[in-house]
Amino acid sequence: MQKPLIIITGPTASGKTALSIEIAKKINGEIISADSMQVYRGMDTGTAKATKEEMQGIKHYLIDEFEPWEEFNVAIFKERCNKYIQEIYSHNKIPVIAGGTGFYIQAVLYNIDFKQTKTDNAYREKLWDFANIYGACALHNELAKIDKASADAIHANNIKRVIRAMEYYHQTGTKISDHNEEERQKKSPYSFKYFVLNLPRETLYSRINKRVDLMRMAGLEDEVRALMAKGCTKDMVSMQGLGYKEIINAIEQGEDINSAFEKIKQETRHFAKRQITWFKREKNTEWIEKDQFKTEEELVNYCVNQCKEIIPSNNF
Repeated sequence: MQKPLIIITGPTASGKTALSIEIAKKINGEIISADSMQVYRGMDTGTAKATKEEMQGIKHYLIDEFEPWEEFNVAIFKERCNKYIQEIYSHNKIPVIAGGTGFYIQAVLYNIDFKQTKTDNAYREKLWDFANIYGACALHNELAKIDKASADAIHANNIKRVIRAMEYYHQTGTKISDHNEEERQKKSPYSFKYFVLNLPRETLYSRINKRVDLMRMAGLEDEVRALMAKGCTKDMVSMQGLGYKEIINAIEQGEDINSAFEKIKQETRHFAKRQITWFKREKNTEWIEKDQFKTEEELVNYCVNQCKEIIPSNNF
């Protein structure tokens, strides 16, 4: 029999964290974070990481497990996540994957195979030099010429992923987006419920703006300065996260910090839009329109009732 797996995702600021904790409490679950930035220590405010009090005693995995300068990518996430899923099953509990990094979720849910290609240092250095000379957007435009689907899915600022997609095409002659689409057609080894939280666009954007204001009041600038003091630079993957790269740029270039926070709001809204586009392409999802529920309790109860279709009754 396929074992149960619950997924709670959606755009940033849609309420994934709170919902996942309430559901985990009711189904005897433990939570694995599918957030590419919450995995790093010292990056709390800018990633909206749940506090111990907010976790309400629910065990969380893949939070605060790596230093900001350590390597972390989808392959490492898949390996760790699979390990934790089995650990949660051994506790006779239900794994709940919660977070907004759709590619990470897809990798685990459908056991995506990441074909390994040999590293071509000369070609990689050529691409990095191109980005340094002409800028990230120019490199992103080069990717769009050979693999538009990947360019649409990868933000121009994520130079590492842009280069990875270009390397794959250079070495194999095929688009990495085509490979990913083939893998997407796989059947999942799990019996799962895949909830995608959603809100009306204006409501979501208002929540994003408010969240950024709260991050500022909570000391995001100080958090970034502390990371820089530890040696973190804008070239690190961790520092490409929303909120971090904008403030680093403002500090290094002597720009107005108010403008940096306005840019964070704008970039976060754009990011949310890309997340929604990603999840619309995913199969076997259930979209949860939050504004159709009168209360959070009603929303939680609805999701829990849906989970009962795949979870043994002794978990309740």
